[in-house]
Amino acid sequence: MAERIQASVGGDIVRLEPVTSYEGSYDDVVRQGQEEVERGYKPALKPLGVNVKDYDRIIVGSPTWWYKMAPVVLTFLSGNDFTGKTVIPFMTNAGWPGTVIKDMNDLAKKKGAKVGNGHEFRFSSDERHFDRMETPEKELDTWIESLK
Repeated sequence: MAERIQASVGGDIVRLEPVTSYEGSYDDVVRQGQEEVERGYKPALKPLGVNVKDYDRIIVGSPTWWYKMAPVVLTFLSGNDFTGKTVIPFMTNAGWPGTVIKDMNDLAKKKGAKVGNGHEFRFSSDERHFDRMETPEKELDTWIESLK
């Protein structure tokens, strides 16, 4: 999805990664992720390789973790000044969007941003097909076009 956005609207793609990666069994990582979301944990991020101040518009995406944005996105949005910038959030989920877009909008506004055109993209909840997008591709294309 990020590559499609970049191909259409340009810009740089930056991956938000915690300094300390998740390790252990699937169940251990899921348990850790849920606990982090429940306590509002903001992990330290690896260097982005770009200066957020150099951008006027920031498109930021998050998977849904227990109805909330992922902790790395919480860190990114909490830790930057977006005064004079437009933040456009998007989120992915497997049928349970929670309050991710609202929370991302609220936090970006609190940090000075104008927010716009956020969107939800749904993927399969069938564990054999988590990578299958259920949101119609035409909807994705229309949203990307609206970003130009």
